[in-house]
Parts: sequence; C-alpha cells; structure tokens
Amino acid sequence: MTPLRSRQKILIADDSEMNRAILADMLGDEYDIIEAENGARAVQIMQEQDEEIALLLLDIVMPKMDGFQVLEEMNNSRLIEDLPVIIISAETGATQVERAYQLGATDFITRPFDALIVHKRVVNTLLLYANQKKLVELVAEQVYDSELQRNMMTDILSHIVEFRNGESGLHIQHVRILTQLLLEQLNRSGAPLFSSKDISVIGLASALHDIGKIAIPEHILNKPGKLTDEEFAIMKTHTTLGAQILDKLPIYQDQPLVKVAYQICRWHHERWDGRGYPDGLRGDEIPLTAQVVALADVYDALTSVRVYKGPYSHEEAIRMILNGECGVFSPAMYECLQAISPRIPAALQGGEDAPNVRQSFFDTTQELLHRENLSVSRRTLQLVEQERVRNSFFAELTDEIQFEFTMNPLQVTLSPFGAQKLGFPEVIKDPHHNPGVLAMFQSQMVIQLSDMLRSTSPGQPVITYDCLLKVGGEERWHRIVARATWSSDEPPRYTGAIGKAIDIHETHLQLVDLERQASSDSLTGLLNHSSAQKQIRIRLNERPRGKYALVIFDLDLFKHANDTYGHLFGDELLKHLADKLRRSIRGGDIVARVGGDEFLIFMEYKDPLEPIIRRIFNSLLGKFGDFEISLSMGVAQTELVGHDYNDLFRAADSALYTIKRGQRGKGGRYVFYDGTMTKETDASAISDIDSRSGGAAEEEENHDAEGMF
Repeated sequence: MTPLRSRQKILIADDSEMNRAILADMLGDEYDIIEAENGARAVQIMQEQDEEIALLLLDIVMPKMDGFQVLEEMNNSRLIEDLPVIIISAETGATQVERAYQLGATDFITRPFDALIVHKRVVNTLLLYANQKKLVELVAEQVYDSELQRNMMTDILSHIVEFRNGESGLHIQHVRILTQLLLEQLNRSGAPLFSSKDISVIGLASALHDIGKIAIPEHILNKPGKLTDEEFAIMKTHTTLGAQILDKLPIYQDQPLVKVAYQICRWHHERWDGRGYPDGLRGDEIPLTAQVVALADVYDALTSVRVYKGPYSHEEAIRMILNGECGVFSPAMYECLQAISPRIPAALQGGEDAPNVRQSFFDTTQELLHRENLSVSRRTLQLVEQERVRNSFFAELTDEIQFEFTMNPLQVTLSPFGAQKLGFPEVIKDPHHNPGVLAMFQSQMVIQLSDMLRSTSPGQPVITYDCLLKVGGEERWHRIVARATWSSDEPPRYTGAIGKAIDIHETHLQLVDLERQASSDSLTGLLNHSSAQKQIRIRLNERPRGKYALVIFDLDLFKHANDTYGHLFGDELLKHLADKLRRSIRGGDIVARVGGDEFLIFMEYKDPLEPIIRRIFNSLLGKFGDFEISLSMGVAQTELVGHDYNDLFRAADSALYTIKRGQRGKGGRYVFYDGTMTKETDASAISDIDSRSGGAAEEEENHDAEGMF
C-alpha cells in the first residue's frame, strides 16, 4: 500500500543555530531536515542534492553569501525553477520583501516563528510544487487528473463539513457544477459578465459555501426532525462563521478566490425579497456570486437525501424553486435555471467521482483534524532557555514593566519584574476581558492604546502613550513605549506589540507643576495675563455667538498704600484681593492678574450682567488693615464690541480709564463700555451708574469722598 505521505527533505539555511533548531522541531516529524549555517554552504548542498531537496527555508542576513546572493545563484543555475524558496527573516521592509519576490521567492515568513503558520505555509508551498517534486500524497492514487489536483485543498476543507454532516460527499461537486452552468448561461443571456478564469475561481470558491458548519454542534447538524427556533438560529450562524474563518486567514487575503469565497459563505442564504439571512440583503445588494451559489445549493439540497427528508425528483425541484417555495430569487436566476434545466441531470451524473476517492478525501480530512502537536528537541529547549535567561537578566536591571502582546493567541506576556509589580501572572489570557487588567486600565485608555498601535505601519511601528495606571491600589502616571508587530503578508496584518511601561509619576507631577508655574502669577497664584489670554481666545473661538464680558479693574490709591505702609504691605494687599476674587467668581469664570494692581475677569452670562458685576464689585470692597479698599472697574461686552480679544481688552481698558479720568484718579466705580469711550474721553462720558444700580445713590451717601459703593 502506498503511504499517504512520503518524507521529503527541507533545507534550512540560517546562521542562527537556535532559529534552525526551532524550525527543525516544527517540521522534523514530517520532513527530513538538512541545515546550512551560511549561504555558501546552502548552495553547495543544493548542488550536491539537487533532486532530493523539496524546499528551501532561507534567511536573508547570513555570512559568506546572504539570502539575496543565494537566490541570484539559484537563478543563474536555474535551480529556482524546480525548488521553492520561503524567506525566513526579521527583515520586513518593503524593499527587502519586493526584492526577494523578484528573485523568485515563493513566500515570506517573519520571526518570531509561529508553529501553525510555518507548518501551513510549508505544506501549501509544497502542494504548489507537487507536480514537479511529487512531495505530498494527500489523496489516494486514483486522483491524478490535473483539475482535481488544482482543487484538492479546497475540496479537503469542504469535505470536513460533509464528513461531520453525514452527507453524500457529492453535494460540493454538484454545487460547483451547477454554479459553473449558471454562470455560463448568464454570459449567454447578455453581455458576458464573467471570464473563463472568473467562472473557474467562482466554481472553486463555491465548494467552501458551508465551511461554517464545522462549528455547528453535531446534534443540531444531524438532527433528523424539524429544528426548534433556537436550533435554527444556531444553524443560521454557519454563514457568518464561515465568513469569519476566511476573514481570519493569515495569508491570501488579497486573492480573488478568498474574496469571492467570503461573499458566498456569508450571503448564500440571502434572498431577493430581503427575507434571507444573515444580513437581510435585498435585490442587487446580494453579490451575484452568492445569488448563483444560493440557487445551486437549493437545487442540490432538494434532489439529495438529507437526515430530515428524502430526495425530490429533478422536475419537482425545478417546480418548487420557480414557485418560490424555497425563497425568492432574481428573475435572471429563474431564467438561467429554466434554460439549463434539461442539461442538469446529465451534467451531475458526469461529475460524479468514484466512492474510493471520496474515502481518500475523508481519510485526509481525519489526518488534518487529528494531527499531533510537534515535539520540541532538547537542543531547542536549551537554546530557548539560554535566550530566556539572557532576556530576564537584562529586564531585571531596569525598573520597567516589559510586555509582549499577541493577537493569536490573544494574550499578554509580562517580564518577571512586571508580573511581580502588577500582581499578575506572567501570561494573561484574553487581556481585554481580564478583571485585573480592566481595574488597572480605564476602558477608554485600552481603546486609545489599541487604536494607536493599529494606526502604525511596518515602516513606523513605534508609539508613545502617557496614561494613569492603578498599580497596587495607587494611581500613578506611566509612559508606554511600544512597537507594533506586523505580518509579512501583502497587505501586512497587525499581529500584536512588544513594549514597556515606565513609571513617570514624579516626573509628570514636576512637569505639571512647572506648567502651572509658567501659567500663574507668582505673587497671587492667579493666572498670568498671557495664559488667561490664551484660554479666553479659545472660549471665544469655540462659541462665537456666546455672550461674554471682559472686566478690568485696579486698586485705587495703591501707590499711596505702598508709600504709606511699605511694599510688603502692598504685596499682602494684592494677595488678599486675589483670595476675595476667587471666592466671588463662578466656576467657569477666568481670573488673572494683568500686572501691578490690575486684574482681569472673563465670564459668560445669560441673565442681566449689571447685577453680576455689582455683586462682584461690592464683594471686593472692605478694609485691609487700616487701608480702605477702593476699586475702579471697566466692563466690555461681546454684544457691543464683538468676539475679538484685543477689541474686548481695549474697550474694557477704555472704560476703566474713563473712570480714572472722571474721578481724577480716585475711581470707586464700575462702568460699562458704551461704544464711544477712549482714553481721551471726558469725564462727562461716564454712564450714570446710580440709575443702573437700584439703591446705589443711597449707598453712595454713606461712603467717603472717593464715591465708592
């Protein structure tokens, strides 16, 4: 009996002994491994064992001859025509990848190695070269014709479903034949929509229409009676599950076969009237490829034996479909079905394969499903342990939380210091749903960090993110520096990240304090004029239709206070006034010291402004020691002046100057800018404050000659 798979030789050319050992362990149970420590040795081995080597795994950066030089030598000697080459390298730049493909490389695998990806790519590459090397015998000896070899892997994957579903083994072939007949008839019915290549690809993709059933529980899949509503809801998920399987393929995402197969998997149960599933698409919203396969699937389901029914005749199946008993299809689909109807039975009989071929498919399927995990050799374990010890040693020299995040499997691996610091195990499965991780990170922070990493590119993979983490019950600022990892596929896929989290709490607080100091007045602690101006401009720009007021005031006779009581008294007086000002304003108001004894208030208002100004003005009056506090205050409103900061400041300053000029420097009032005031305005231009202030006239009689109220 011919064995299902004969052992073939794979040459691994890499100057790293550990890399060679890892790859040998991944593949050594199924293939004979030959190792070369540099490019020159690899060329020598290929020349000596040309006919025996089935595949070359080739590193780029090597001594004596690098990978590109090896590929050039293989081109010169024409070895590249018969020997497939997979590049294995950490070099993922577009230039290196493009050059490797130009020199004849078949595929590209990046380090660190993923056992599943390495194994699948090796198998797929060897299958592509099966005609030349006869390397893999995955089906029985009867399958020799080229068409079946071309479709072999797709049929194997599809038969996994039929193997579980207990179907005849002919459903996939029937659907493919019917799909091709319908597509050819569509071309004959009008302008050709599909090339012969398109029809071949769509026919091949149709074999994958039910791969999502591999995830449906067997008791539902093979239930002989009618499904309950709950069971039917589960059964319907095979469409989205199949699409997910294809969407998560690590390779070939840009290939037409995968794209078409995705459409077919997801939407082959949609119906023209929108009553299908999973998305309720209607009419031309349903891709034409999915419409064709849907009709082929329905016909074969009607005419085949199922666990829940017997077969209908060809004539009865056609009648049921045309009468809409199996869902509504487009008029074009009905016309095509009627046109090919006489040819369908003969076409399906001619496409039937022998039973022993079906069994060989099932045997191969079982082999794929029950493949044992690859073992790891003693040499690899020693090399990996050396690498782990070295990395741990360097990690322990720094107080940094080092981590590695991977998408497949979804987990975070922490350095020993990081795990101890955070109180986590070194490996955290499904970190997005781990309670400890969610307690440390705010959910929004996780989203932001993930978005930043995903928005990088292979050429610019590094990000920096400052955030507040809750570590040991205490919130502390940390800086996360991470490098996103990308696959070598085209286009590249985001696969995870490596990085570290550094405690920057003290440094952050110092920076915040420096920023606060830079924006604050050193004496009073209020904002300085420059910082206040920036904040006010932002407010004015954000709400250009808002009602705002800018107030400028100063202390009357402040020079007299300094001269009489000393400058230290004057400083304390200004701080006292700043404290009263803080207590007088609302939460959203902006206050600042403009300079000297001059202050600024910026506020938004909806109610009448004059009572608000009067309240603030009166709250600031009083005595400080033996000094009677008197103020002069100018007010400008955006309703009159507009939303330009400079215009507001000049207007408020002009109103303030009007008071000073009218009272000969004594002040003791507040006044609103009326549109005419300038620093040259006569005292007679001052508005009558008493008439706007209610009982201000009576209050004025109780004050000294300065006229304060």
